Amino acid sequence: MAAAGWLKMLKAVPWSEVIAAAPQLAGSARRLWETAARRGAPQPGIDLGEAMAHAPIDEDIAILAARIEQQDATIVQLHGQVRDATKVITELADQNAQLVARMQSARERLTTIGLVAAGSALLSVISLAIVLTRT
Repeated sequence: MAAAGWLKMLKAVPWSEVIAAAPQLAGSARRLWETAARRGAPQPGIDLGEAMAHAPIDEDIAILAARIEQQDATIVQLHGQVRDATKVITELADQNAQLVARMQSARERLTTIGLVAAGSALLSVISLAIVLTRT
């Protein structure tokens, strides 16, 4: 019962569109990865330690400086996660392109096998008809 559901689902997939879109998807993922890798980790624009050394120490400024440092660290961490995610997306897109190519190959082989089987069946019917007409 489950196999019939899978078969029905696979028949509903527009394979020609999937096959046509796979190289574009892989290329887009590679460009995304290259862009993310090229940017590098963001660097804080202000050295707060130096700025705080020359400014009068005020409790509010110290709190703001601590928050800014915390946000800078969070931004650097998030940038690393984005870079890692784009790498995973690129790898998945490449694997998807390989899978689509293999499925296309299997589909072509299955079509060839079907044609050979149909030809064999036709030959068998013709041979049976010839044998039956001679006896």
